Amino acid sequence: MAPQRRALPRGPDSAGPGPGRGGRRHSSSRKGRLQQDPRGRWLKPAILLLLSAAAGGGLVVWSRLPTQDGIPEGEIPADGVTEVLAHRSDNLRDKFIEIPCSEDYDSHKRFAGCTPRKCGRGVTDAVITREEAERIRRIAERGLSLGGSDGGASILDLHSGALSLGKHFVNLYRYFGDKIQDIFTEEDFALYRDVRHRIQQRIAQVFGISSSAMYLTKPTFFSRMNSTGAKTTHDEYWHPHVDKVTYGSFDYTSLLYLSDYSQDFGGGRFVFMDADSNKTVEPRAGRVSFFTSGSENLHRVEKVQWGTRFAITISFTCDPEHGIGDPALG
Repeated sequence: MAPQRRALPRGPDSAGPGPGRGGRRHSSSRKGRLQQDPRGRWLKPAILLLLSAAAGGGLVVWSRLPTQDGIPEGEIPADGVTEVLAHRSDNLRDKFIEIPCSEDYDSHKRFAGCTPRKCGRGVTDAVITREEAERIRRIAERGLSLGGSDGGASILDLHSGALSLGKHFVNLYRYFGDKIQDIFTEEDFALYRDVRHRIQQRIAQVFGISSSAMYLTKPTFFSRMNSTGAKTTHDEYWHPHVDKVTYGSFDYTSLLYLSDYSQDFGGGRFVFMDADSNKTVEPRAGRVSFFTSGSENLHRVEKVQWGTRFAITISFTCDPEHGIGDPALG
């Protein structure tokens, strides 16, 4: 029997910005374009946020930015304003572009040795192997086989247990109880922890900070995207957004891709939206894209046109009060 559809319980530690609500504006290099609202609950925005993030890059504060010359939102014009930062066929040891930090970080408490003073974006194919990415993808496939969104974007959060189911979300640990151990193994969770730890170390190395000063934060989750039309706003992963404006705790965002652009799916490229041009990252299994979370890295994801795109959004904060632990069986 299929599990009953119901929303996840909202606990006191689930607070966060909610879609469609007003809030104070952050000081940033793009003042007035996006808003943060400290009210609401974290789960709904989590699904939005980094479904595109698949920065997720994606999102919640649906401040809609103007489309370019009539190009439909979620698609990229082929008129010379788009540059490819990383092609799928590239095998990048490390590629990093430093850019000036926005003022977003000034609106939050600073943590010495962690809060970004050097900002930018990087891509590497040298941290996670394709074999490891395939193993991680199988974890996502098994978990998402228990549910899935009616629309084109589904999430699986091993930390909170959030799982897309139809037009709603359920807590897979509560719904399936001990049966979870028939879906996942200790080895799965060990690999997940090892992969996120290596990504954390690489981010710390590139930005010249201490890895121990960074904390995993929510939302951190798997995403699965396909070309099915959106059924609710949770399926609309393609809107431009800024992670730190949506979630004040975010300082560093990373994405681990688990499938290949142009082979497993079409569309679905990650897009940094700069003033002079769009800069895209073409997903490749095992590729890690990472960046500081402020307005210097406004981004979105193209709509997936065909196939299925898998990724993990892994988010970090410098604030220990917003840190979360690694998931574990039992």
